[in-house]
Amino acid sequence: MIVVKFGGTSVGDAEAIERTAAIVKGRLDRQPAVVVSALGGATNALLAIGEQSAKGHLIGALRGVETLRDRHFQQCEKLLGTSDEAAEVAAEMSATFDELASLAEALSVLGHATPRSFDAIAAFGEQLSSHLVAAFFKLRGIPAEHIDARDVFVTDDNYMSAEPQTEQIAEAARDLVLPLVQKGTVPVMGGFIGKTASGITTTLGRGGSDYSASLLGAALHADAIEIWTDVDGMLTADPRVVKGSQLIEQIRFDEASELASFGAKVLHPNTIAPAVRLGIPVFIYNSRNPKGKGTRITFDAPRRAVSAIAGKGGITLVKVGAAKMLFAKGFLRKVFDIFERNGVSVDVVATSEVSVSVTVDDPSGLDSLVVELATLGDVSVERDRAIVAVVGAAISEDGAAMGRAIGSLDGIKVHMMSLSATGINLTIIVDGEQLNPAMERLHNAFFGKGK
Repeated sequence: MIVVKFGGTSVGDAEAIERTAAIVKGRLDRQPAVVVSALGGATNALLAIGEQSAKGHLIGALRGVETLRDRHFQQCEKLLGTSDEAAEVAAEMSATFDELASLAEALSVLGHATPRSFDAIAAFGEQLSSHLVAAFFKLRGIPAEHIDARDVFVTDDNYMSAEPQTEQIAEAARDLVLPLVQKGTVPVMGGFIGKTASGITTTLGRGGSDYSASLLGAALHADAIEIWTDVDGMLTADPRVVKGSQLIEQIRFDEASELASFGAKVLHPNTIAPAVRLGIPVFIYNSRNPKGKGTRITFDAPRRAVSAIAGKGGITLVKVGAAKMLFAKGFLRKVFDIFERNGVSVDVVATSEVSVSVTVDDPSGLDSLVVELATLGDVSVERDRAIVAVVGAAISEDGAAMGRAIGSLDGIKVHMMSLSATGINLTIIVDGEQLNPAMERLHNAFFGKGK
């Protein structure tokens, strides 16, 4: 049994869904359960409708509803024609869009939207796409059955970034999904969405559809989880930044997770965590190139000094230093207590006897944070920095690789450098404008011609 997940670009239009059906049909002997995202761009459109409604721009919001309605009905007509499935899906979609319009009107009257409201709106995308995909599968001879993902993915009530309740999910998967798979049916459900124990719709936040697939795979103890997207797999660097980026055919779970945390776009950091716990291999494939090799993520991939280079900009560097912290007990605890109280997450940390430096990628809570930190010592805030991550399971064991990484950045100002506690990630902080040149130099040092 496998879990097969298709992202927004893989179900973005009728042609993409055609390719998706062919992929699933070719895997029927492996007993697939299918998770799909909303049609590409639909979630952003839905959130925009919510924002406009909350601001009282009801006409604009309803215009957005109609645009989205027209898009879905056009794809429905292309895929299902005049079949019985078309009438059934059209009725379902019509009711869904009526509900969306009513919700937009209600938010307009209230004049504000809560995280719970945004979850209710954002969830429509996966509800719509999963019904459409399931119906098309049936038309193509795939024994598919739609499942409301909210009946499977039970979460807490932390709206817009809900925490899955794994025990309840496992129970629901065994009750609702497993029997279908065992009798040869292909369950089709949306990713990203869930509901609380009391039945309120929630979403899992960024990367939620991939996360859903991993949660489902773990709940069912699947043989593999396949993530189908619009790239050939994980690459040695972002191809938009570094020409000559190469496909990584095998990579370790911990390396993939680090790359996702530091800017790799293929996976969100949460995505593979449930699979990691059970050692379920995760594959990344390109739905536009289904015969490609893809990337296999497992525990037993080769240990390399450097597997890939990642990077992300928009980083803020916060430094706290004071002579009075010299040998002071509990200083770091006080620093990080302040970060926690202000809801500011930290990415990279470097310390010395008299200072601590950290990076944050969301500067929204920095004002109050700096005021509190100032009670401990001198505080400086440096904006427009970038993180470059050199990731490899054996980098800490290879002095030559460490030296090559540092040497390749000759002439580029380095503000901070840190080797992760796990020893697989060398992170380097540079000026924001130096992010791309630094990535190019590092990639050339490890993956250039003759490497």
